[in-house]
Amino acid sequence: MNLLFWGLTIGIIGKIMLGVGVIVAHSKLAHEQRIDQAVLRSFRTEHILTVTGIILMIAGYFMELYFYGLLSLLSCFNDQCLFGAAAILSQ
Repeated sequence: MNLLFWGLTIGIIGKIMLGVGVIVAHSKLAHEQRIDQAVLRSFRTEHILTVTGIILMIAGYFMELYFYGLLSLLSCFNDQCLFGAAAILSQ
């Protein structure tokens, strides 16, 4: 398995965690219909899932950039960027 596979996998796990966190917290609030300890606990869980999901999405994004060889474009200047982008687009 290559880096692209892991980048996509980590990114989708992050997106799923983000969605699950939001659904869990909001369903708990809708069920309780008031803010109490159970709802606050679910909000803390949502916060942890959301932050972890965002970190995984960012990590997956950088793994995909590395796989496609696009990280070199982050540190280039003027003509280097132009030639690098042209080389990537011509493939």
